[in-house]
Amino acid sequence: MPKLSETELLVRDAQRDLNAELLESVEQMKAGKVGRVSVVTRDGRVINSPVAKARVISGLSQAQFAALMGVSLRTLQEWEQGRRKPSGAAQTLLRVAETHPEVLRELLAA
Repeated sequence: MPKLSETELLVRDAQRDLNAELLESVEQMKAGKVGRVSVVTRDGRVINSPVAKARVISGLSQAQFAALMGVSLRTLQEWEQGRRKPSGAAQTLLRVAETHPEVLRELLAA
């Protein structure tokens, strides 16, 4: 996608209905719909994080998610920020968390 000039940005933004966009986003969140989840690192890099997406879909905090995954909070944060990769077993658990988030919530309640 080519970068827009300042004038083109102003024209585009003048046509947007931010209230409607925000309301739509809230409705999507309430419905549990999650799209791409990005993490912005301290140095400004934006990373598309499937680990963060699985956690967000499950509705758990980082601490809760890390405990259920059997890893430290720091390890989970490293995964979400792309500095480390989950092991094969952890990747399988992450797929379960993303496709069946209710399972993690049940485990947390038990």
